[in-house]
Amino acid sequence: MKTILFDLDGTLIDSTDAILESFEFAYETFGEAIPDLENIKSLIGYPLDVMFEQLGIKDEKWEYVDAYKKHYRIISKAKTTLLPYAREAIEEAAKFATLGIVTTKTARYSKELLEHMKVMHHFDILIGRESVQNPKPHAEPIHKAIKHLNASYESTWMIGDTLLDLHSAKNAGIKSVGVLCGYGKRNDLEKHTEHIVDNAFEAVKLINF
Repeated sequence: MKTILFDLDGTLIDSTDAILESFEFAYETFGEAIPDLENIKSLIGYPLDVMFEQLGIKDEKWEYVDAYKKHYRIISKAKTTLLPYAREAIEEAAKFATLGIVTTKTARYSKELLEHMKVMHHFDILIGRESVQNPKPHAEPIHKAIKHLNASYESTWMIGDTLLDLHSAKNAGIKSVGVLCGYGKRNDLEKHTEHIVDNAFEAVKLINF
């Protein structure tokens, strides 16, 4: 039995609008100028505290994270969609593999989103930011998922759209597929995996080949 671990943002879901709006809300809450939105987008995939640090918020980063989450919780379901072919990817993968989610998003909100989209029942584990001490690109989230699923490293794959996903897979010693439907660039991704495809459905077909 194979195991497939999916990233979330940019791999299965598009929550760009919700993320950007929540960043805007956090900055407005504290009366600060909103950073360039492209700079924010370039950091999607990292944990929120790391994103705010990279955007120059150091000492107050957790206050900003709390403000972000307050707004995100309200708007996320309305402003998040499954990416094209994501539902097909999940349903096809469930036919031959055990499935898990490994994300830097909060697990609680991620589960609520996937339940809202009626796909959460396909996943046997969801590892979020609060599930681990060391998020991606560290190997810990993948190690934890594999242990929970009682899976073998040899038969486990990670599907993701950023270098964080591919580095985490490499650090954990599992195979990976990079997808181009999210935030990563082909030139960067192809340096860290043998497999690059357009979307999660193509990734699932490659793994089942």
